Parts: sequence; structure tokens; C-alpha cells
Amino acid sequence: MLATKWPAPFDDPGWWFEVKWDGYRTIIGSEQGNVVARSRRGLDLMGPFPELATLEIPDGVVLDGEVVAFDEEGRPSFSLLQRRTGFAGSGTDARVGVNLVVFDVLFHGISMVDAPYEERKGLLTELELAPSIIVPDPTPESGTSLFEVVESQGLEGVVAKRLGSRYVPGRRSDDWRKISVRHTLRAVVGGYLPGEGGRTSTFGSVLVGLYEPAGLRWIAAVGSGFTDVTLTAFSEAFAQIERDTSPFTNDVLAPGGKPVWVEPGIVVNVAYKEWTHDNHLRAPVFKGVELAEPESVTWAEEGPES
Repeated sequence: MLATKWPAPFDDPGWWFEVKWDGYRTIIGSEQGNVVARSRRGLDLMGPFPELATLEIPDGVVLDGEVVAFDEEGRPSFSLLQRRTGFAGSGTDARVGVNLVVFDVLFHGISMVDAPYEERKGLLTELELAPSIIVPDPTPESGTSLFEVVESQGLEGVVAKRLGSRYVPGRRSDDWRKISVRHTLRAVVGGYLPGEGGRTSTFGSVLVGLYEPAGLRWIAAVGSGFTDVTLTAFSEAFAQIERDTSPFTNDVLAPGGKPVWVEPGIVVNVAYKEWTHDNHLRAPVFKGVELAEPESVTWAEEGPES
């Protein structure tokens, strides 16, 4: 179940509020003693995170949550997750530990998706999951104060969930609302612009877009947020997937030399200030690589009207 973007925090006695975690969304469960964990798009997460197999999840229970890496100050860090999985460009770093943060229960002997949200949260508490699994308490009614705390701690945002609402698998619902401290989206890399100065040997910015029915629509040139390591890693990857023609259905209007096109196979997370009047991103910043199928990164889900 996915949340709808919401412009501002709010207070309402008919809603509970949770922290928006900066990790990899996962559906995880145990069947006959074997733990299975899948990403939002069905990818097996046991490979990159084998310690999930040791979690004590009751047999016949399926949970919804996120795999999260915490920094030294106890804050979720997506960049640490990138180091762990190797997407930071320097190989996998097994020293980066991860935790499972759980916020919903979908199956407990029977399907729970039709049960009210607060009933599912109550069941989650009754399961008394092992301390290695983090089960945060929601904040009733006071979304504004939770958002202020989250903002002061440099966290990603807040998710508001309507009391009485059911869990709708695979759909984006108004019963869940995400209020971000900073706007983020997923986008597909379709090319890059040449670098200048210290970036002559790598690139200046990556060209990203979102899929529409007609194809990949360009939305931004992202040049900020890259480290020397990620610049090198992306450059090495690009050398293997270059193509002669643009994968974008619209014109790329970014200045910076002649674009080099690549096969649209890399999905990235991008933070940005706002959408412009002509539907491009203002002040985009690279935040990391996403575990996702490129075709799943659509205008309908990530665009300004989603």
C-alpha cells in the first residue's frame, strides 16, 4: 500500500501519524521456519541483507516495514544502505548493519488487510516481536508536532494514516498521506552531460525521466550530490550501456554540452525543491540508487500530480 503526497502536516483526531523511514520497503514473513523478504517490486532482499533470515518472526505472519540503516546519531541513513548494498560504488560494506522497522501486519493465520488500521496496529503490538525488530508507536491526532520533531532531527517526513482504513495492496490511497520534509522521487537515468573542470573524466550531470504510456519523459539534469566514488562508479556503468539515440520522448533542454545517451536501466533517488511550471525539477540533488525496475518509475506515481 502506498501513500499519497500531502502538502503540509495537520492535526486530526481521526488520524494517527508515523515517522517516514528512509530505507528499503519490504514485505517480510515466515513460513515453516523460513523467512522470506521481498521489495516493493518483488525483488529478493535476502541476498543483500542475509541477516533478515535470522529474525524471529512467528510462523504464518506477514509484516510490512522497511530495512533501515542508522547512523551514529540514530538517524536513518539511505547513504549507509547504499554502502551496504554496493550502490555507493565502492563495493559492499558488510560492516554497515541494518534493522527491520515494522509498521503493519498483513497476515496472521488469516488475511488482515480488511481489518481497520488501528486493529492491525494493536495486533502488531500483541505479537511482541523480538527486540531486533523495531516496532515504533504511532502518534495519535498530533501530526503537526510530530512533523516539527522529525524536521528538527533531519528525518525524512511523516506518514498520516486514517483510523478505520483497510490495507489496499499495490495501490496508492488517500487513507495514507506522506508529508515530506524535503521532496523526493525516483527517476530513471537516460543519459548524461559531459563534465568540466574536476569532472572532465566523469560527467557533469545525469539526465533523468519518468515513464509515461508514450515512453520516458525527461524531467531534470541532476549534477549535485555525487561524491568522487559515485562519479567514478556511474561513469564505469555508463561506459557499458551507451546508446546512439535518446531514450526520452521529449527534448532535453539542459545546458552543458552534447548529451551522451544510455540505456534506461538505472533508477535513482532525487531530492528537489519543487516542480517548475513546465514540469521540470528545480534544484535536484542525487540521493542514491534505488532497487527498482525502471518501468515501475512512472509519471503517475512520481510526477507532480501524484
